[in-house]
Amino acid sequence: MTIHIRRPQTADTPALHDFFRTVLTDTYQKEGLGDRHDDLENELQEKERYLAADFASLGRDRYFLAAFLNGNVVGTIEYGPASHLITSHADVSYRDIKEIGTVYVHPDFQGRGIGSQLVESISAALIEIGEEVCCLDSGFKEAQKIWTRKFGEPDYLLHDYWGKGDDHMIWKIDMKNE
Repeated sequence: MTIHIRRPQTADTPALHDFFRTVLTDTYQKEGLGDRHDDLENELQEKERYLAADFASLGRDRYFLAAFLNGNVVGTIEYGPASHLITSHADVSYRDIKEIGTVYVHPDFQGRGIGSQLVESISAALIEIGEEVCCLDSGFKEAQKIWTRKFGEPDYLLHDYWGKGDDHMIWKIDMKNE
């Protein structure tokens, strides 16, 4: 299985939008959030706006990478400014670092190392522009398990942030040590 990771092109937009819908719908179902249609649609629109911001700014405002297998999108990752959720709950040092987000792997290809390849690729892109530290957050329980295995315990745990038993986690990552 040869994965090709590259910057997306505007011609990839329809495939990326379909990919976002597939992954997020699957994630919401697995997380027991399948009835939260408005939240799902809002998240989809946000990801589509992020992608448009990448294209409009030529990667300065948002910077995406996509993983392709046989010409099909099987993963995405991006960086941009730290979200309001992060900057309002973490210390002031988070305001000036990039946030890694939109880390998605198609449900049929999860557990095959694609996510790790995407993290390595986006880390290299960040280091190339002089960023040595970034942050990442997650409210999805399955993703939290993956990030905790990869990056250790979160720097911030927002207990019951999304409701009883539904925490939100924030990590600060030193990319030189990853």
